[in-house]
Parts: sequence; structure tokens; C-alpha cells
Amino acid sequence: MKTLICKVNAEKPEQDIISQAGKILREGGLVAFPTETVYGLGGNALDAAASEKIYAAKGRPSDNPLIVHIARMEDLEKIVTGVPKKAKILAEACWPGPLTMILPKSEEVPYETTGGLDSVAVRYPSHPVAQALILAAGGFVAAPSANTSGRPSPTTAAHVQEDLTGAVDMILDGGQVGIGIESTIVDFTEKIPTVLRPGYISLEKLKELLGEVKMDKGLLRADASQRPKAPGMKYRHYAPKAELTIVEGSTEYVVAYINQKAKEASKRGRQIGIIGTEETFPYYSSGVVRCIGSRKKEEGIALHLYEVLRDFDQCEVEAIYSESFDTPKMGQAIMNRLLKAAGHRVVQAEKKINDR
Repeated sequence: MKTLICKVNAEKPEQDIISQAGKILREGGLVAFPTETVYGLGGNALDAAASEKIYAAKGRPSDNPLIVHIARMEDLEKIVTGVPKKAKILAEACWPGPLTMILPKSEEVPYETTGGLDSVAVRYPSHPVAQALILAAGGFVAAPSANTSGRPSPTTAAHVQEDLTGAVDMILDGGQVGIGIESTIVDFTEKIPTVLRPGYISLEKLKELLGEVKMDKGLLRADASQRPKAPGMKYRHYAPKAELTIVEGSTEYVVAYINQKAKEASKRGRQIGIIGTEETFPYYSSGVVRCIGSRKKEEGIALHLYEVLRDFDQCEVEAIYSESFDTPKMGQAIMNRLLKAAGHRVVQAEKKINDR
């Protein structure tokens, strides 16, 4: 398949390009496009065959639900059988934006889109290109992240090209996204609203709007026997090629631990990758060091996370070590992605380098 790559104005998308992309989706094809979170791989959400094409293009397990994207609030009624009061409150406060809600699906949505579930994940993105494309496609676009399943999500069109050239009909290049990690997912099919995936909208913000909100236990440890209700709950995600380990502890001990690993690798004629911050970058003495941003600007850490993970795939490193990020607003979301990428591989740095 030849993949057409079209640059598009992120703020005022060209109508002729959007019309062409919409036609591809209406006819059952696939189009990758920017949202405010990450790039999505779009197909007609109400077409079972199109959803199957998405799974095939990504190499994605078919029980991993797709998110249905809408661009008009009134379109929600067509694809769900009911919207609880608290879901309406959250939608009014956070849509359009980086929020996905799990609601009972209507018969209009095929099971191929929902991973066999009677619930559907719905999002109303704020990105102008996404909104224009959804409307041009008929109003309902199923779109997981536009990457090969398990790889770090794409935050630029170049990332999409790396993974999906030849597997999709068109890529809309709207430049770098604004947030860099996927939407917050809240399940409203449970008695208490439940976070299935942390994101830009924090748990504290959700509680402020809704009152009682809980975190799904599956965020801590995936249960292979359970069918996932939302993307990213069961399967390995966001992973670079090299084994990733998260190092926790005081800053001094973390830097010392990682430097020791870099020294050991150097003796073997190899290198490790290191994910540090502006605050710690000067203290790493060897290895392939990537600065993810400042801890004082956690939005920057989120924005550059997948970019840094992908960058290490171009380097010959035998392993990657990352600092932990317990930041106030987005720490849960950042650590959720890192833990998934690392397969929950975490070590505690407990000694200074002089003690080794």
C-alpha cells in the first residue's frame, strides 16, 4: 500500500486535504492524524471491517478496545445507551479535551470496535485537525495511537511514518502534538467513576468535579485473565527496544546507581541509555544521556517522554535506566507510561556510589 503524507495547518486545516482524508475513512480506509495528546490511527468506528484493519495495521490484540472519537456533543447519543449525571458533568467541564469516558454502547457500534465489550470508549478531542477530520468522515472515528502495538506512542508524523508507512492510506502531518501522552480514561459503567488510565486530567481534578473517584487496581498490575476495558490496561505498551528499568530513591542515590551501571557497561565496551532531567543531567559521567526536561515543568516531561524512548531505539544501548517522576500534577500519568514501558521493572537505589 502506498501511504500518502500530507502536511496540514494545525490551526486551520486545509479543506481539500481534510475532504480527501474524510473520503478515505468513509470508504473504509485508514488515516493517521494529530490530536492534542498523540497521533491517532483513524478508521470508521461504525464499520466492523475498518476496525479490523486498524488492529491489523498496528498488530494489536483484537480484545484491546478502540476509542471512538466524536466532534459534536449531540453525536454521543447515537453510540451510547445512556449517560450518567456525573459523566455529563465531566463532559461539560473537560470536552473537547484529553478525556475518554467508558459508557454502555448502543447497537450502532460493532463489537469489533469495542474489543467484544458492551461498553464503548468515547473521546471528543480539541485538536482542530482531529475535529475537522471526524466531521468529514461522518462523525465517528475509531482511533488508537498511530504506532505499532507495544511501541512508544507517536507525537510527530515522523514517528507514525517509522511504524506505519505502507500500512495506512494517509498520514496527516500537523506537527508536534501539544500534550504528548494519551487521554485520561474514566469508566462510568461502575458504581463509582473509575480511572482506567491516568492522563493530563489528574485524579485530583476528577475528584474536584465528581466527588468520589477511584483508581482501577489493574493500573498497578495487569491481570492476564481479565479482558481490558480500556487501551493500555493489559498489554505491554510504550516500550523501547532495549530493556528499561526505573530507578527510585533520593536524587543522590539514583544518580550514583545509574552512573555505576554506566561504568559497568563501559568496561564491557557497551553503553546504557539514561533518562535524566535538567536538574541531574550534569551529574551523569558516561552513557547515552537524554534530558527529558525540568521537574519544575512536568508538562514538558510528559511531552518529551515518548520522543526520548523512541530516540534510544536509534542508539546501540544494551539497557536504559530512567529516573522516577513523582511530580504533583502529571506524575501518575508519566509513571503509568514508564511502568508499562519497563514492564514494571523498578529498583531502589539505597547506597551512595562510595559505598559500593
